[in-house]
Amino acid sequence: MSVDGQHWRADTVATALPEVRSRIPLPVRGGAMRKLLAFAGPGFLVAVGYMDPGNWATDLAAGSRYNYSLLYVILLSNLMAILLQSLSIKLGVVSGRDLAQACRERFGAKLAFVLWLLAEVAIAACDLAEVIGSAIALELLFHIPLVIGVVITGFDVLLLLLLENRGFRYIEAIVVTLTATIGVCFGLEILFSKPEFGLALKSMFIPDPVILHDPLMLYIAIGILGATVMPHNLYLHSAIVQTRDYARTPEGRREALRYCNIDSAVALTIALLVNAAILVVAAATFYRAGHHHVAEIQDAYKLMSGLLGVTGASGIFALALLASGQNSTLTGTLAGQIVMEGFIHLRARPWVRRLITRLVAIVPAVVVTAIAGESGTARLLIFSQVVLSMQLSFAVVPLVMFTSDKKLMGEFVNPAWLKVLSWFVAALIAGLNMWLLVQVVR
Repeated sequence: MSVDGQHWRADTVATALPEVRSRIPLPVRGGAMRKLLAFAGPGFLVAVGYMDPGNWATDLAAGSRYNYSLLYVILLSNLMAILLQSLSIKLGVVSGRDLAQACRERFGAKLAFVLWLLAEVAIAACDLAEVIGSAIALELLFHIPLVIGVVITGFDVLLLLLLENRGFRYIEAIVVTLTATIGVCFGLEILFSKPEFGLALKSMFIPDPVILHDPLMLYIAIGILGATVMPHNLYLHSAIVQTRDYARTPEGRREALRYCNIDSAVALTIALLVNAAILVVAAATFYRAGHHHVAEIQDAYKLMSGLLGVTGASGIFALALLASGQNSTLTGTLAGQIVMEGFIHLRARPWVRRLITRLVAIVPAVVVTAIAGESGTARLLIFSQVVLSMQLSFAVVPLVMFTSDKKLMGEFVNPAWLKVLSWFVAALIAGLNMWLLVQVVR
């Protein structure tokens, strides 16, 4: 039976994020812009995962070693992200279920438990990169030891609780503010580095054939692809689009899909510009100066001001890193709550859920940082990206499966062309990430 025929009854399962579900009202009257502003927000919560500290190393390595040549990989990754996040929006808006809940209902409790474990590992791995990224930024800006910096980042859970108690729009507002901070910082870095805009624009749309003959170039390109689309964003987006109080009718869902997709596309385009800016700054700063092996965030910080001749360039770079790390930990914690409630129906007080999710990321970061210092954190960042690549297909494949199911989606089911494209992207991601995993292990 279709969605319009109530294939899935609203009362068959507890909803994710019940404290904010359908709590954000929509304007009854007003033009398209007013409605778009009311729907705006979830896309930016998702977009922060596409410019988190886990992506910085790959962008820095690509720019410093290959100039602007891999910009088209960032564009391709972003287009894939827009497609998958659109499917996530559709699942949430049409079915009234997030991806974790849909998996639980379709696959049963036993398989859902396995998928939950995989999702938790992926979220912890992603959160680990953001915690370490924030700690590195605190060390660079304020000379705070890494271990203490890792612990300090754990207190953002208190900020999240405070904001959520005041309303979900406050969380969205601080995420948009931090995203704007990152954008302004890299806008300044672009001005300082004076890149070759013509060559950069050409590289954005024309692939470099050298990639077919350079294994390392291919490796970095796949690293960019593997680190861009993150599984926790698919769970997160399918849940937070339901915070809007849209009419649960075909017309209401159609309108929600339209505005949510605009919100997502705009936010992910901003993420594209930020990721591209990181690579462009690395190319214009390090590649041009002959520093072709800059992949560590700390190395980039130390070299930047001297190479650009601008005293504050390194500080602006570290500030953007801090904003990126804190932004991503907020959304990672929300995703942890969503998968916990959706897969295993485990409910607890909000502060307990936040604390559990944060401890899973902070404890290994503290241990490794204390034992191995900066070198250990670098290896941990790489390991976290490998874990993410392993888990991604376990989120992408069910998402494509559900949104292509006529019985579930009714009139909103993926058309034939979208089914083919979605399965192609799912297979491509699985294949590339498997290749990346094999290369890293070797």
